[in-house]
Amino acid sequence: MPIRKVGVLGAGLMGSGIAEVCAKAGYDTVVREVSDDLVRKGLSRIEGSLGKAVEKGKLAAADRDAAWKRISSTTRLEDLADCDLIIEAIVENLDLKKETYRTLDAACKPATIFCSNTSSLTITEMSAATKRPDRFAGLHFFNPVPVMKLVEVVRTIATSDETAATVFEFAKSLGKEPIRTHDNSGFIVNRLLVPYLLDAVRALEEGVGSREDIDKGMELGCGHPMGPLKLLDFVGLDTTYAIAEIMFEEYREKRFAPPPLLKRMVLAGRYGKKSGRGFYEYGG
Repeated sequence: MPIRKVGVLGAGLMGSGIAEVCAKAGYDTVVREVSDDLVRKGLSRIEGSLGKAVEKGKLAAADRDAAWKRISSTTRLEDLADCDLIIEAIVENLDLKKETYRTLDAACKPATIFCSNTSSLTITEMSAATKRPDRFAGLHFFNPVPVMKLVEVVRTIATSDETAATVFEFAKSLGKEPIRTHDNSGFIVNRLLVPYLLDAVRALEEGVGSREDIDKGMELGCGHPMGPLKLLDFVGLDTTYAIAEIMFEEYREKRFAPPPLLKRMVLAGRYGKKSGRGFYEYGG
């Protein structure tokens, strides 16, 4: 089935980025949020991102205007009924996701493909809330979506060959570099990345080195563009903590267990760059 119209659930940092790349790739894109205020914030984020792309010479003004015209918004799930593919990018809460998918399953046409942008929850468990597990897959984008080239295409044991192929080609049509992975918590990237980030927190906690030296060691010694503690601040300590909890519940391995320091920082509201303070301070 050809993909012509895309629905995006959620207009936060990830959802707005996904909607932007879909619209720029030529797809009619409808963004759904739970309130008018969140819709406005999401659209403002997209408009600002498109404007910056033009300022930097990465996007022609005409292409920006064309992409913007392809984007519509709503607060009603039912308004996504005629979409060919829907990408969910809401909060990492399994019960809420399943409830959302049940409503969509009843509203959407039978051919509509559902995809989740989850970074840690299993796609199979979400698809079980619908009557279309064969047309259900994962599309895990990376932040910032308009910049990062990678997309993980996640196939479950129930995903059909046709759906898997369609979703993979759709990711390529967005100008991304998709990779295939099976439906395990964390997929490829987070399964490798999260234990590394947690070990960096443990190293700081145990006095192995200062925050600056831990980051500098990985930047200069391993060629990483950003040290693990800086990266945690940009990802969000609360986000990483939640992902680690989900992965520990799945695997029951110590390497996925959030260290006490990370938990204390989250409880103290030090989420990283978005809150102004994490392992480093960002003002504001």
